[in-house]
Amino acid sequence: MRNLTPAPLRERDITRHIAREYFKEFDQLIESDVIIVGAGPSGLLCAHDLAKVGYRTLLIEQSLALGGGFWSGGYLMNKATLCHPAHEILEALGIPHKPIKECEGMTIVDPPHATARLIAAAYDAGVKVLNLTKVVDLILRQDRNLEGVVVNNATVEMAGHDHIHVDPIALESKVVVDATGHDAVVVDLLHRRNLVATVPGNGAMWVARSEAMVVDNTREIYPNCFVAGLAVAAVDGSPRMGPAFGSMLLSGRRAAELVHAKFKDA
Repeated sequence: MRNLTPAPLRERDITRHIAREYFKEFDQLIESDVIIVGAGPSGLLCAHDLAKVGYRTLLIEQSLALGGGFWSGGYLMNKATLCHPAHEILEALGIPHKPIKECEGMTIVDPPHATARLIAAAYDAGVKVLNLTKVVDLILRQDRNLEGVVVNNATVEMAGHDHIHVDPIALESKVVVDATGHDAVVVDLLHRRNLVATVPGNGAMWVARSEAMVVDNTREIYPNCFVAGLAVAAVDGSPRMGPAFGSMLLSGRRAAELVHAKFKDA
């Protein structure tokens, strides 16, 4: 029988090595090639694709868990749909899915399984992650170039500055991708600086139109700022799609392709 007795550990050693590893890695996160804000399906796949080809990629998520709305389906029913050709991404990442015979072009997944595989794929590709981290401002040089983000601990920001005032820190990058969903946080911060138009928020549900528009309108919306996933609908005022996640993955991949092309042309 195997020995299952845990090795004896000292509390000080646990704390020491957590701190050592964290700050050793954090030093490498201060400057990246790409910062992706929002770790939903579009952000995760965009980060995966960019890290896989060698870009220093940092994924920032304000929640504790990565995955956004991909963890669950609609109305507390633990199934989610994806449109083709997003099923090709599922297959490449080893995510189980089931085509729906009655609806051509639709496949269905178990969201926790799919999300876990997507997160694992991002880590395996070399993506670095800061969770519980909220983007509160942008780095804009005198020529108004976007060169990174300003972040703070999400729990501090939730408490409000009247209760806890802690100054944020800056993280530099060559490109920022807004994959923050309905809020389009990065683009909204650009708007507050009078650099882009207001963010109207997404329109009423129209799945077929929304899915196509989210992918087609994934783009560089401001120099060095790309928009992906449901943030595209928020910026454009285009329809929402509900628990249909195919365009989220496809938009994330499209954003990665556009960022890659920008770097190659630089």
